[in-house]
Amino acid sequence: MEKWIDLRSDTVTRPTEAMRRAMAAAEVGDDVYFEDPTVNRLQEEAAALFEKEAALFVPSGTMGNQICVRLLTRPGTEVVVEERSHIYNYEMGAAAMLSGVTLRPVAGENGRLGWEEVRAAIHHRAPYYVTPTSLVALENSHNMAGGTVMSIEEMRTICDGARALGLPTHLDGARIFNAALALGRGVAEIARPFETVMFCLSKGLGAPIGSMIVGSKPLIDAAVSLRKLLGGGMRQVGVVAAAGLIALRESPARLAEDHAKANRLASGLAELPGIVIDPERVETNIVIFDLSDDRWATDQLSAALRSEGILANGIGPRRMRMVTHADVGFPQIEETLSTIARLLERGPDGRA
Repeated sequence: MEKWIDLRSDTVTRPTEAMRRAMAAAEVGDDVYFEDPTVNRLQEEAAALFEKEAALFVPSGTMGNQICVRLLTRPGTEVVVEERSHIYNYEMGAAAMLSGVTLRPVAGENGRLGWEEVRAAIHHRAPYYVTPTSLVALENSHNMAGGTVMSIEEMRTICDGARALGLPTHLDGARIFNAALALGRGVAEIARPFETVMFCLSKGLGAPIGSMIVGSKPLIDAAVSLRKLLGGGMRQVGVVAAAGLIALRESPARLAEDHAKANRLASGLAELPGIVIDPERVETNIVIFDLSDDRWATDQLSAALRSEGILANGIGPRRMRMVTHADVGFPQIEETLSTIARLLERGPDGRA
């Protein structure tokens, strides 16, 4: 296929021409010796933007999350998370393997947790034979809840409640810039009540690789050692940090277009027989919908779409997820909608 319409994730974007030029011209040094000026600049700008004392460039969001879990917990304790969170479902049990902690999943309302649900899951001053809680970790925006966004007030209430019990909080802010846009607030305001925040440069911001951790200087100093322990000590990594700088400086301004494309996709899908979706619940760039036509399963529809040059993943037997991003324009959204309509009309066997 000469040109795919790839809606599997916003991780599939190619670097922009500005990123490629910056990568080619990047000034580099050995980052293990803290001598890469481009990495240092990226970390300084990220810390300033999030109004935290320090920041650290890491290869992936999973590594970033797991470094923070390790920093803020102790072995033999629990981390409270939302039941569909990335840390719980898509990081391969790393919290248990790397930090010796278990995860206590809590069901949120459309991915949003309230303090009462979190408080009920926390083991504080529990009997000695109960696993104590050491950390509360939230996700905003929430990937598998369809890109839903927690309000500033909801997050602050949870962080304040946890802090009153002596517990730190971490934010998986992989798509925090999408959340900030949806809330009409700055990323620093979202990040403020959390001890640590991880955000991705390689999702909606379009960089080819990399995520950031932000927090206090003592925590980030400790994170440097953990990054090395996990194999994330990189050398002349300014060649990719340069793309991260472009992403940080330029990409947030165009995320509104991704949200608009997601809204158009959701509203178009809602008009199709055989699909169930509430467009009002689409808040950012992630669209999740259900198949109500018994003839179709998601693996069948994914295969049929692939044959038409469109890539999309099922996240369950009858549930699909599509993510808008810079490399898919409005014409491709319209083509996707017309293709799905045609496929649903004729059925998986090719006959109406």
